[in-house]
Amino acid sequence: MAKLTFYNSAKGVTGSAYLLETDSSKILLDCGLIQGRHSEEKLNEEPFPFDVKSLDAVVLSHAHLDHSGRIPKLVKDGYKGPVYMTYPTCDLIVIMLKDAAFLELRDTEWENKRRKRAGKPELLPLFTLEDVDAALRLCEGMAYDKDYEVASGVKLCFREAGHILGSAIVELFITEKGSEKKLVFSGDLGNSYAALLRDPENIKEADVLLMESTYGDRDHRSLSETLKEFESIIIEASNSGGNILIPSFAVGRTQEIIFRLGELYQQGKLKQKAIYLDSPMAIAATEVYHRHQDVYNREDIAALRQSKSGSLHSFLPTLRYSRSTEESIALSRIESGAIIIAGSGMCSGGRIRHHLKHNLWKKRNQVIIAGFQVNGTPGRALIDGAKTFHIGGDEIAVKAKIHTLGGFSAHAGQSQLLDWIGGFKNPPRTFLVHGNPEAKIALSEKLAKKGLKVNIPEENSCINF
Repeated sequence: MAKLTFYNSAKGVTGSAYLLETDSSKILLDCGLIQGRHSEEKLNEEPFPFDVKSLDAVVLSHAHLDHSGRIPKLVKDGYKGPVYMTYPTCDLIVIMLKDAAFLELRDTEWENKRRKRAGKPELLPLFTLEDVDAALRLCEGMAYDKDYEVASGVKLCFREAGHILGSAIVELFITEKGSEKKLVFSGDLGNSYAALLRDPENIKEADVLLMESTYGDRDHRSLSETLKEFESIIIEASNSGGNILIPSFAVGRTQEIIFRLGELYQQGKLKQKAIYLDSPMAIAATEVYHRHQDVYNREDIAALRQSKSGSLHSFLPTLRYSRSTEESIALSRIESGAIIIAGSGMCSGGRIRHHLKHNLWKKRNQVIIAGFQVNGTPGRALIDGAKTFHIGGDEIAVKAKIHTLGGFSAHAGQSQLLDWIGGFKNPPRTFLVHGNPEAKIALSEKLAKKGLKVNIPEENSCINF
């Protein structure tokens, strides 16, 4: 009998990790960073609650750090087996994990300076670039829609999840004592109205389903309303002479925003002379997106191919890449007419904080929040109406207009989640994961009205099937 244990994202939206144990194999589904408040992120330092060296395989749903970010720590702690993922994820994870190692080292060095002055012992980083390099040597890319044997008695098939490039729904076929059972892990399901990627694939059968519930309590605004508001913000800023700041996640959201700005440019509605992508990580991710256009949807491929090279950059010719620190700092001298896209998406770090410092206190400027904001993050404080913004030792007045565009979310909304689970021929034994408690409860109540009984697992709880 197979056993499944639910770890961190059983209680929230980060730290995705689930352990499958069969008669002959142990497989870890995802190995994500716990993100949010400092007290929550400290949990990343704790030992894994299982024997790392006993694992036969790791299966990764996609490259976002809340699903992949502790893989270097896993390797540091002794894991030496394969890490399976789709081919696009294999390319993206290089960028994601190396950036995570850089930030980890920087933050640790900064903290150790404080600790030295206070006479406290120094800390070690969660993982290093050497740990990342060791982890990357274990990564194995796979095609969508193809069965692979990944451990004794376990076959794996990746299906399109439509969340970010390379994101996958994970199908595991488990054979024990001549009987086969099927476990499906949704990963993060995409918003079917998002640009570039295909819609999440419908799955017809499963014995056990792990289903994300990030937006289980609400729907996004319609795409048409979102694009109208997006256009109106762009025009308002152009008329007022203000700058537009867009905190953005390097993978997924950035490419969506570039594509939507490109549409406005192609329609002759984008008057700003320059759009700056001020994030080396997002630039690298955008180049990976260009290499994997085979997984785009047909409509957006056709639109891109009307431009010179069929790339996002040629679709938006006014796009400028700011790679160096000097180029980034120079943008602070632009008083008006610029659109600056920079990370981090939750305003908790990265170059966006520098731009907020120089633009947030000016009334004519605009800030577009276009992604999910975890409780306790600076981005969440902005959309909740914070009057001041703290950057280092400075307190910045929030005078710029703050916009929230939920329609750009890379996650499926409540109705889309309901539609997706409705595609199963027979209701599987379902467990809601990767969502805040209120989102899980709301989604479970909606499913109950449809006659589907679902479970909300506790952290570290187990099931047998």
